[in-house]
Amino acid sequence: MTGLVYWLDMAGVIVFALSGVILACRSRMDPFGMLVLAAVTGIGGGTLRDLVLGVRPVFWVTDPTYLWVILATVGLSIIGFHYIHRLSRVFLPVADAFGLALFTVIGAHKALQLEAPGVVAVLMGLLTGVAGGMVRDVLARRVPMVLREEVYATASIAGGITYVGLGALGVPTGIVIGLALAVTLGLRLAAIHWGLALPVFAWVVIPPSGQAPLPDAEATDRTGHGDQAPKSKARSKARVRMISPSQRKRGPRGD
Repeated sequence: MTGLVYWLDMAGVIVFALSGVILACRSRMDPFGMLVLAAVTGIGGGTLRDLVLGVRPVFWVTDPTYLWVILATVGLSIIGFHYIHRLSRVFLPVADAFGLALFTVIGAHKALQLEAPGVVAVLMGLLTGVAGGMVRDVLARRVPMVLREEVYATASIAGGITYVGLGALGVPTGIVIGLALAVTLGLRLAAIHWGLALPVFAWVVIPPSGQAPLPDAEATDRTGHGDQAPKSKARSKARVRMISPSQRKRGPRGD
């Protein structure tokens, strides 16, 4: 089964490297920029995982095949640049979802091989899955996917828990890998398709006039005075509320 895990890891590197190339093209970077984004996306998460787990040297130092795979991905992408440029904007998050699922399983698997506790294995799966993409997005001056509204890190955590939990129950490794991949990928693709997101906590200001409440930032923008705005005789109420994704789009409702 070690061979299967190795090839899954290679597949994850290719998919994540390709997502880095696509983002570099859309950010109008040169070939070196494409290589940098492909590399940090493809091996960045695994590098941090190995450093945290105390693995020396990190995986791509002992096996340079990972570096050659990234170089080959970038080279083929440059040759087929016109085809990559025509890919729809949906392709990047979908490719990223596949990489997230693959790297979540790889990270959890490696942590368990090093006899790390189950909770650490789940976190290592999360780190392997999201860290490279975060660095990629920061270098491209984008808000990282893990920090956006849609379900992302939650999908990785669910996949990691599935892998660790089923493995502890003695389920065959092949089935465990398949189910963990399906959980992570299914949740992430569902979030992309239906815009699924977790609710957020927001500081909501409820005006005394009975009009719809506003998040504190929106109220500040309308008054133009922020915290220094003159206080009316009828004081506004302010409270922390949980706002669902649908309410974020149309504005929170009053109590």
